[in-house]
Amino acid sequence: MVTTRSSAHAQLFTSQRTAFEAVVIAPATDRDEVTNQRAAFRHLNCVTRRRNSNRVCDLSELTHCPREDGTVRLRERHSQHFEAGYAYHKCPNGKMAAEGQFFQLICSNKTPVKGKKQTPSKMGGDRFIPIRNSKQMDVASFLLTKENDPDQHSSAKAMSVNLNGYDLEDAKILHLGGKPLNAPEGYQNNLKVLYSQATTPASTKKTRYISTTPDKILDAPELRNDFYLNLIDWSSRNVLAVALHNGVYLWDANQGDVILLMKLEREEDYVCSVSWTKEGSYLAIGTSDCKIQLWDVENQKRLRSMASHTSRVSSLSWNDYILSSGSRSGLIHHHDVRTAQHHRFTLTAHSQEVCGLKWSPDGRYLASGGNDNLVCVWPRVSEGSAGSDNQPVRCWSEHQGAVKALAWCPWQPNILASGGGTSDRRIRIWNVNSGSCISSIDSQSQVSSLVFAPNYKELVSAHGYAHNNVVVWKYPSFTKTAELYGHSDRVLSVVLSPDNSSMATVAGDETIQIWKSFEEDPVKKKAMDRMVKPTTTGLHHSIR
Repeated sequence: MVTTRSSAHAQLFTSQRTAFEAVVIAPATDRDEVTNQRAAFRHLNCVTRRRNSNRVCDLSELTHCPREDGTVRLRERHSQHFEAGYAYHKCPNGKMAAEGQFFQLICSNKTPVKGKKQTPSKMGGDRFIPIRNSKQMDVASFLLTKENDPDQHSSAKAMSVNLNGYDLEDAKILHLGGKPLNAPEGYQNNLKVLYSQATTPASTKKTRYISTTPDKILDAPELRNDFYLNLIDWSSRNVLAVALHNGVYLWDANQGDVILLMKLEREEDYVCSVSWTKEGSYLAIGTSDCKIQLWDVENQKRLRSMASHTSRVSSLSWNDYILSSGSRSGLIHHHDVRTAQHHRFTLTAHSQEVCGLKWSPDGRYLASGGNDNLVCVWPRVSEGSAGSDNQPVRCWSEHQGAVKALAWCPWQPNILASGGGTSDRRIRIWNVNSGSCISSIDSQSQVSSLVFAPNYKELVSAHGYAHNNVVVWKYPSFTKTAELYGHSDRVLSVVLSPDNSSMATVAGDETIQIWKSFEEDPVKKKAMDRMVKPTTTGLHHSIR
């Protein structure tokens, strides 16, 4: 039994209004176990003691609250707090604590004692129960009641639908698992698009694929492996002209047919250069016997032969009805193909063979490159002009090797690209208006040919010793887009197809390779084709 105290002690206990709680931990059924519990309780003073006081409280005055599991919770509320201890008490069923009921007092302490910590019981002792107060129990009971209240949940849902147009529980962004929820049926997003970005060339480049193997390979037997000659050209009608020794062959890229257009009479003569007119109907052919032949390709008929040079004609370029030709003598001749006296002007600036000749897209300037390492820019020939047209507008001598590779930029008519031979190996970009060199890069190989690819604003260079490859450069940054190693000998020339989507390369290994490196999006290509209008001239009736 619990030790009884005087009524004064009970009154003092009641006046202090301390708060504690006694809970039945476990019943003891064995008599020896009960004896051990009694000894333990006596050792622990069997009471709860007030902090800094020897007064004790009488547990007999505590109220009991029976539980469903058979345990009893005793509670008394007071203003002061007592330290936790162990005691036994008379249970409601009349049995004494000595017969097996075991209680633990739990006191809530608002001001914990400094420097004094409570430790859990040692092995064999009672389990530790965390502190609980009435406020926490009341809040928990309220939350449980609120959770199980269907009316409150439905009212909250109705309010959410009225305010937001949808239930917030159905529109959660983050979920613990499962697939994301779909938008409610009929839901419309009222957010406005503030910014959008169309596809840029940079983003197109990321998904672009350039094949490192050619699409087609054509045999070119008896092709002369001569750096200074220009043996291939692609017409606007998609016909490729190739000079093989003393003959010229035509390959129709649409049908795949090959025909022999012409062949020189003497076996020792050979074809040095070929060039199509802008319309693709006529072909100019320069030969080793110092002559230039004009051919009507559709009718496979030679229209005329023009003789004015004293050495082989290694380069040709058209500008409307003016045909410019460069020879090994270093002279450049302008021919007006409409008149019987075709020779109009002679340009004298080069001291050695003129191996590169190109008119600008707008027809304002003629660029020439020679074996004397010079790059010259000449003005357009005008009607009734005098000797002023015989002087170059620009003349650059920065290259240290023969300049055969020349290319005008289609989207910047005042930009000219030039490439040097084995002893130079540099690609230079010139501004014709200012006369300055914009950029220069060492290609580490002989530069034999250059061409701008407008579809992706790139520059293609063909190389001889030592790499014998074709390089696609991003312009104007000169970062390498692709390197193509299809030929086993030096690449002599590179030309673009009329739609600028493919290129043809000819090399000393007697092969012509077709590369589909610049194919455009089909939708964009169709729109561009509608914008291009066919151009016709009266050149056919003027050639004599």
